[in-house]
Amino acid sequence: MRLDKFLGLMGVGTRKQIKEYVKNGRCQVNGIVVSKADIHVNENEDEIAFDGNVLGYSKYHYFMLYKPQGVVSATTDGRNTTVLDLLAEENVKGLSPAGRLDIDTEGLLLLTDDGGLIHRLLSPKKHVDKVYEVHLASSLSEDDIDKLQKGVDIGDKKDNGDIDYTLPAKVIDKGLDSENRPVVHLIIHEGRFHQVKRMMEAVGNEVLFLKRLSMGPLVLDEKLMPGEYRKLTDEELSSLGVK
Repeated sequence: MRLDKFLGLMGVGTRKQIKEYVKNGRCQVNGIVVSKADIHVNENEDEIAFDGNVLGYSKYHYFMLYKPQGVVSATTDGRNTTVLDLLAEENVKGLSPAGRLDIDTEGLLLLTDDGGLIHRLLSPKKHVDKVYEVHLASSLSEDDIDKLQKGVDIGDKKDNGDIDYTLPAKVIDKGLDSENRPVVHLIIHEGRFHQVKRMMEAVGNEVLFLKRLSMGPLVLDEKLMPGEYRKLTDEELSSLGVK
């Protein structure tokens, strides 16, 4: 890989800026100052430093974000703050959210440029668990829970016109919140539009607050506050099958 391309991928600057930076002796390859930006380097083996800081190369990038309410799960938006806006200090080129959370829903969101991982996490055929904390207007009856766990009609149709019931879910009673509202954890394996809200509407209930806690083996870091993010750890990447 050319040095200027590598530095560009690492977010050092534009190609024009990088050419000037290298010319001014700000880059080292294996401890030796280089002066030409068009030399070739081995991004996996060479030690490349800029202003004394060693740059670690990764083909893909993975960030865990605690998406706050009021932010849209999109890469661009003309009116609202996007999840990529929250990562303004990072090189966000090519990043996309793995699935979407409604603007008034908060919680775990993975942002990555690894399209293969996004596909594995979102494909209904993979049956990846998504766990939501759901605060409700009223308690669920045993009959409500039974319906949700068998699959409910949320208004979707199959190509042949038949009702497209949701896949069987799991409901775990978590008691009451600080405002004495019923709280459940709902585990689903799909990502349909407004799915959790529509599932609760299908049994005559209303979602008052919604937060995604986990997606597959990836669990929202309790240390993150809404709007904060961090890179995934090696352990988390391994659990997702990323080598």
